[in-house]
Amino acid sequence: MRNKLILATAAALLTLSASAHAQSTVIVQDPVTTQSTVVIPGEVRTYVMEQQVPSVVFEGDVVVGSVLPEAVEIQTIDGHADYAYTVLNEHRVIVNPQTRTVVQVIE
Repeated sequence: MRNKLILATAAALLTLSASAHAQSTVIVQDPVTTQSTVVIPGEVRTYVMEQQVPSVVFEGDVVVGSVLPEAVEIQTIDGHADYAYTVLNEHRVIVNPQTRTVVQVIE
């Protein structure tokens, strides 16, 4: 009985310490791609929000990872060749111009 109590206490302590480590926060300010997360520079996001372009009807959900067909016109961003943008179904999206993949949906 005593061994079971010690084992249960040890398991609980290990679980709590793992939870504490999982709560770390990292803030990145430069454009970085880490697996599936893309951090967009603030000036790119601001530029996209300020532009007036018509919305395009897009079949399907507007989500990160969607690949835009060639028929959808994307706009370049001066000084930021790694990013482009368009407006799909009234949602502004930032796109990777080389792959035409949506990398961020701006709400």
